[in-house]
Amino acid sequence: SRRQFLKTSAATLAGVALSGPILAELRKKTRPVGIQLFTIPAMIASDFKGTLTKLANIGYKEIEFFGPYDFSAQETIDGWNRFAPTLGITKNAFYGYKPTDVKNILKDLGLTTPSVHLDLLTMRNKMGPAMEALASLGTKFVAIPAIQNPEDRSDFTKLADEFNKFGEQMSKYGLTFVYHNHGYEHNLKDGKTLMDTLLTQTDEKNVKFELDIFWMTAAGANPVEYLNKYPGRFKLLHLKDASEPIRFSGDGGNAEQWLPLFGKMADPGNGVFDTPAIIEAAKKSGAEHFYLERDLTPTPDTTLNNSFAYLKEKV
Repeated sequence: SRRQFLKTSAATLAGVALSGPILAELRKKTRPVGIQLFTIPAMIASDFKGTLTKLANIGYKEIEFFGPYDFSAQETIDGWNRFAPTLGITKNAFYGYKPTDVKNILKDLGLTTPSVHLDLLTMRNKMGPAMEALASLGTKFVAIPAIQNPEDRSDFTKLADEFNKFGEQMSKYGLTFVYHNHGYEHNLKDGKTLMDTLLTQTDEKNVKFELDIFWMTAAGANPVEYLNKYPGRFKLLHLKDASEPIRFSGDGGNAEQWLPLFGKMADPGNGVFDTPAIIEAAKKSGAEHFYLERDLTPTPDTTLNNSFAYLKEKV
């Protein structure tokens, strides 16, 4: 009938009106901004609920935790506890709360935790208990933040195989394995880099990546090129800037090369990186979560407010 034709035509026109640039703009405005809590480790340890409330009030929607946790490998906990006091950190995640309690606290504040960091030793030795705890938290991605022992990353293919195993194990809990780059992945060995080996020899379904733009740049690699070359693999981004051009003093393989660069970190958009180009490439590549992570920021309040104001307009 004529009436039905007009109704159908109106619906079609409405769909057309919301396509293209308009729909893209709507999607852009609703993309959440997250934060990796290693940006403010002392603050979150000293006042867990108060800090989460502060983050929610600023406008952050996604929280990424770092370990160790009560269920982490004891060796990891012992090693961290020797180091944490130098950072002013007095408690480990989840700061006296159970994962289910944390999930409810986040929900009450309108927050979620799409991803967490978990160390290699715990994945190797306590995978079951760790995955049970993290599944109850309501997270989706579980990322190794770095591999500090050179022996653990010396055999590229062996490590890729282990990541595939982790991914398969985590999938049984409804979780996805993620690897977070830290810069040492770009050294050539037999004509290959660890980063390219991991990206080409791991299961695209069960193994994803978290791109830290600072550490990749410090290694002399280009984040935009990697995002364009490997669409669908980088699901999460760590965003910070650099006050000046940065490069590792060597191969980027140890903390002695990482720590001197902390002082050259800057809030996103307040340095030399072309952050808008990186974010745009990430969105086109299929990235889903965008986190502020300015490691151990010396200016917590300024970093939190300025970074959110910048990122909400970009992601």
